[in-house]
Amino acid sequence: MNILRIKAVAKKEFLHIVRDPRSLGMGIAIPLLLLFLFGYALTLDVDRVPLLVWDQSNTPESRELLGRFSGSRYFDLRAATDNYRAIDRAIDSREAVIALIIPADFARRAASGRKTSVQVLLDGSDPNTATYALGYAQSIVLGFSRDIVLRQIRRSTGSEMRLAQLEVRPRVWFNNDMVSRNYIFPGLIAVIMMIIAALLTSLTVAREWESGTMEQLISTPLTGPELILGKLLPYFSIGVLDLILAVLVGEFIFAIPFRGSLLLLFALSLIFLVGALSLGILISIVTKSQLVASQLALVVTMLPAFLLSGFIFPIENMPVPIQVITHLVTARYFVNILRGIYLKDVGLGVMAGPVALLLVFAVVVLALSVRKFRKKIE
Repeated sequence: MNILRIKAVAKKEFLHIVRDPRSLGMGIAIPLLLLFLFGYALTLDVDRVPLLVWDQSNTPESRELLGRFSGSRYFDLRAATDNYRAIDRAIDSREAVIALIIPADFARRAASGRKTSVQVLLDGSDPNTATYALGYAQSIVLGFSRDIVLRQIRRSTGSEMRLAQLEVRPRVWFNNDMVSRNYIFPGLIAVIMMIIAALLTSLTVAREWESGTMEQLISTPLTGPELILGKLLPYFSIGVLDLILAVLVGEFIFAIPFRGSLLLLFALSLIFLVGALSLGILISIVTKSQLVASQLALVVTMLPAFLLSGFIFPIENMPVPIQVITHLVTARYFVNILRGIYLKDVGLGVMAGPVALLLVFAVVVLALSVRKFRKKIE
């Protein structure tokens, strides 16, 4: 391969990118926009759940229970009501996700030591939020019930009495505050790099065919590998820039903890980037149409990266046939690599399997692109 010819193709592609604001916007502005959009908007944390209350008892005991709900960071007491119709309207309009109804005899039954119940109504249209909200509500009610029992024992015996109990002492590793953003952001980098890299390069060769300049390139001494490498270099530089910006945004804007090796992060990201860019080139060679290439690139990269990489949905919870299919999605391995480096300071020895698969994918797709291009021009 001739280095000068590769540099000439790369310079030509750089000039096209610089002179085309849309290419620059797609390569730099869109990744940043997606980082901020998903970084702020996408969260798996369930807190400040809208709460509606109907206190039929209106006693110090019921107000104490309500105080525990309103004082919790998991609930946001929106309003009080006095009928089921208002509760129904509030849940239908999503003004409330959970409603707490305290019966009129709540204080009397609690004081007499009889079994007392409170009613909790939940909006099951969002089962994830409803499940967490129910768990939080049960925890508050059980804690309140335990305190009532201790008060009754204290009043009847006149002395302090301790109940035997099983104590849990949790210690969370790697994500101490269990903030979902720390888990989502590293995976978001992988998804964005996969989509943008393949989408950008999917237009390169197809553009040459549509504009009629491919015949001129073929008539030159330029070889297939030289053309493809020359096309990849400018977008490889943009991908590296996007990666640097993503790391800086995670560090200084979202305060994502970074515990691993920065050198290892960039080295493995470059391998993944080559594979993603080569996939876009392959799509561009096969389709010969910018419109078809861009649409195919979105289908091949966006849907698998979002749905089958473990970025949001745990792969372990998917049906077994889908779990098998996820092994074909390279974003799956890169998401695990980034989370391991960011949160766990995992070394290359632990990630040897996923890294080897990324390397094989990059080499195979790049070689397949060269082969397909040769067949197209023969």
